[in-house]
Amino acid sequence: MRALFAMALAGAVFASSGAFAAEQDFLKSIEGQWTGGGKVLTKLGGSNVPVSCKMTSDATSSGFSMNGTCRALAVISRTFTAKVNTSGSSYSGNYVGVSGQPSKLAGSRSGDTINLDVTWAKVEYGDREAKMTIEKVGDNGLRIRTIDQDPDSGKSVVTTQLDLKRI
Repeated sequence: MRALFAMALAGAVFASSGAFAAEQDFLKSIEGQWTGGGKVLTKLGGSNVPVSCKMTSDATSSGFSMNGTCRALAVISRTFTAKVNTSGSSYSGNYVGVSGQPSKLAGSRSGDTINLDVTWAKVEYGDREAKMTIEKVGDNGLRIRTIDQDPDSGKSVVTTQLDLKRI
């Protein structure tokens, strides 16, 4: 019986260390200098504004950070930061965007995508909730999206999409 318990314990330790290694490897794969562009929706029902962006992502064995700047219309510049920690398969942290106030992030990874629930620091697009995805696209691509729900129609609306390439 003790041998069975010891084997089960060893299996659990091995499985959890494998999961840890997988998360660490994934985080390292999104580390680096990124550049690209995308679109930002300034208000629901409004037009998308094209943006160009630069971002740096740093990773450790227990999380990652992203620091970037996006420009629109060649004169408007906005910074954004995110600091996210991992614990097992859970991700949590903060995001600071245009409002300048920290918004909460919480979620998990599925394959090459980190899926996060966002709780905005203040009302954005009619509420304080949204979704954010950070998706690794191939070896040298990264797509960051925020998705909100239109309070009138109930439909999901992509409010930000950035398609970045590793420099």
